[in-house]
Amino acid sequence: MYWGMARVQLENVSKTYPGGVRAVDGVSLEIADREFVVLVGPSGCGKTTILRMVAGLEEITSGTIRIGERVVNDVPPKDRDIAMVFQNYALYPHMTVFQNMAFGLKLRGVPGAQIRERVAATARLLEIDHLLERRPKELSGGQRQRVAVGRAIVREPSAFLFDEPLSNLDARLRVATRAEIKRLHQRLRTTTLHVTHDQEEAMTLGDRIVVMRDGRIQQADTPLETYHHPANRFVAGFIGTPPMNFFDGAIRVLGGQPAFVEGKLAEGRLTLPPGGFSLPLSPLLVNKIGGWIERHPDQHVVLGLRPQHLQLRPFGAGVVDGGVLAARIEVTVNVIEPLGGEMDLYMATALNDAVVGRMKAESGLTAGCAATVFADASEAQFFEPGEAGMRLSVEKNIVKTELTHAQ
Repeated sequence: MYWGMARVQLENVSKTYPGGVRAVDGVSLEIADREFVVLVGPSGCGKTTILRMVAGLEEITSGTIRIGERVVNDVPPKDRDIAMVFQNYALYPHMTVFQNMAFGLKLRGVPGAQIRERVAATARLLEIDHLLERRPKELSGGQRQRVAVGRAIVREPSAFLFDEPLSNLDARLRVATRAEIKRLHQRLRTTTLHVTHDQEEAMTLGDRIVVMRDGRIQQADTPLETYHHPANRFVAGFIGTPPMNFFDGAIRVLGGQPAFVEGKLAEGRLTLPPGGFSLPLSPLLVNKIGGWIERHPDQHVVLGLRPQHLQLRPFGAGVVDGGVLAARIEVTVNVIEPLGGEMDLYMATALNDAVVGRMKAESGLTAGCAATVFADASEAQFFEPGEAGMRLSVEKNIVKTELTHAQ
């Protein structure tokens, strides 16, 4: 099969619906030739609207979309040299698998012999060649999805667009089909834009993932870079299972050592009541946030710890990150979810009711019991306050939040 070169480029693209609803707000994104990019985000973030604008199914309000070197703002969908795979498969129920896969080629006047050759080759690739005479109602959900993908492949487009293609599959089949899509891309190397709300799907499929919120791109990076170095608190909380834990507090000097002190936020006011835990900061952590600590003592900051970095045993025999002891956090266990060799513990600290740890399964814990968990201080992340507060990876000035010391 021959696949054309196709870079997909969006330049300051916006979409505003009647009534002033701005679904996409000034998005600029370049998808390189043969790259697999996944748009991910919660419902209503604008990811599907972007996909439909690239496909030509939705008019853009402003900006420019290019496929290859051609501006396609006013090009109809059928002439954009792309193929779209929909969430609901969109198969014709009265046609056989062969007829469904061949339909688009027949409309384009492709000779019959070439149609049969391309459909047969694609069916073998997807291992559905034994299903060509069946109709959609005779197929399983996974088989229908493969037919929908096959219908796109036979067109030999410059780019594939996937609109949540796995959301109608059960969990086991979703994992298997996800692996098939990854394998197909590795073989075909066709430029692909894939939309999903499932961050695990995004992490496993994408060369890059683009995290969306409120019509804007929050971060566009490789899966590992996005996971380990989230641009802001929203990305940190959206990427990763279970989600990252966040603790409000301030950085203070305790015994000559900078440390994060857990606090409590209520109605925009941060207090540091007794009972909160403290997390010592090593020179490595201090360097991550530059001179901010010295210049902004006691100012509101948010600590992020992933569930995998909370354990029932001290990390590295109790010493991590250049000799700094892991933080001890006293918790109450609320719920225990066994996961085989691991378990998720849903816990509460004295000041935070929603803390989760994913750790090695151990017996002896019951709902309502007290326990001590250890935080891997070397994995701590710090963020500005707010739902999308920026990660403090370099020296920043952050918005001051009123801090009231508990008496």
